[in-house]
Amino acid sequence: MNYTMLTDFYELTMANGYFTKGMAEKMAYFDMFFRKVPDGGGFAIMAGVEQLIAYLENLRFEPEDIAYLRSRRMFDEEFLRYLENFRFSCDVWAVPEGTPIFPNEPIVTVRGPLLQAQFLETMVLLTINHQSLIATKSNRIVRAADGRAVLEFGSRRAQGYDGAIYGARAAYIGGVTGTACTISDQKFGVPAMGTMAHSWVQAFDSEYEAFAAYARSYPNNCTLLVDTYNVLKSGIPNAIRAFDEVLRPLGITECGVRIDSGDITYLSKKARKMLDEAGWETAKIVASNSLDEYIIRDLLLQGAKIDRFGVGERLITSKSEPVFGGVYKLAAVEEDGVILPKIKVSENISKITNPYFKKVYRLYSRENHMAIADVLTAYDEFIESDKPYRIFDPNNTWKQKVLTGFEAKELLVPVFEKGRCVYQPPSLREVRRYCKEQLDTLWDEVKRFENPHEYYVDLSQKLWEIRYQLLKTHNESAAD
Repeated sequence: MNYTMLTDFYELTMANGYFTKGMAEKMAYFDMFFRKVPDGGGFAIMAGVEQLIAYLENLRFEPEDIAYLRSRRMFDEEFLRYLENFRFSCDVWAVPEGTPIFPNEPIVTVRGPLLQAQFLETMVLLTINHQSLIATKSNRIVRAADGRAVLEFGSRRAQGYDGAIYGARAAYIGGVTGTACTISDQKFGVPAMGTMAHSWVQAFDSEYEAFAAYARSYPNNCTLLVDTYNVLKSGIPNAIRAFDEVLRPLGITECGVRIDSGDITYLSKKARKMLDEAGWETAKIVASNSLDEYIIRDLLLQGAKIDRFGVGERLITSKSEPVFGGVYKLAAVEEDGVILPKIKVSENISKITNPYFKKVYRLYSRENHMAIADVLTAYDEFIESDKPYRIFDPNNTWKQKVLTGFEAKELLVPVFEKGRCVYQPPSLREVRRYCKEQLDTLWDEVKRFENPHEYYVDLSQKLWEIRYQLLKTHNESAAD
């Protein structure tokens, strides 16, 4: 689908203004970044780059788009003719999907004609914000499960079709084992999984008949929903009977039960005891019903006997904090080939931007391969791993440290050059594996749910001085 017109209307009015003022081809640099990790966490996870690429590759105005804009009687006719022949020509850099990301560092950078680079704002934010939010939330839930499989069960509670489809994709990057969303398996290869609904059980004359019929239909994938009537008095006994009479004669020992209501800690303990006493130690217990990372953590602390979790609306909508909050800000423009830094100033210190055309380095310890800090530099700076490097807190500059024995890696990779895609997205399974590998480079203190350690995101000396001079100039002009 061509999403060109999925944009805030002001992108079009600004584009028309840039065009009529002769500023359309002025070179500009925009950064996407975010200011705060959702849920008070220590990091977020980058996701959505593949869909951003698809959007940019299909960026064009159809005849019906031009007709609509003309009908608004707001746009210059020469501007509309420009849109008819529109060709995307920007350079784009992005942090690869699955990478842990931190506040105030560029995760997407766009360089190109001002009209074009500005126009991308809505879809850059929409695409990256949504999937990064869900990937981040799902990883919190996966970590709370402490090695137990987590399934994404949220399609019917998602915020629309795309929320379900791309949410499942992002959740897989974050570490879930599979999804209930069939189309996400078809499109992206996120393993589709499921058991049964209560209606299956109700549709038969008895609970046992429902279980036995399901076991005969899916003997190698038999997980029975045991809470339609009474988990302990009928559900588990009837499940055991179905396992005994249908699966055991076939030599099948892999099976399970799902509990979707009630006191899950108590019920899972009792169910585990009943299954074990019946000789079904291999049967797995799946829990669902409005779970999130805190409930899962509490269940396990209480000794719940759960092997897998199905998590629905609190994952797919990131219910506890449903907005990622990424922003897209002008960082520089070019005049006569010279890059001029631009800054947004605010009385709210957290909203003051980092100016200029930038790179982002991640510094890893050579000794243990753990991430030490991220450093934003000017585009023409290089951090050399074989030389000591001084990092400092950009707000409290007296906090300094000289690093040795590290490896420096640039995070932003080229995605488009002059409008041509130069990046081959890895498979989703590769992204998921890469995400896990990168998360293993973060200290446990950064991954705490409450009061995590603040990971260092510093500025190079040159970039700090550019920022400082802009703020000083702004303050002096305001005083005048």
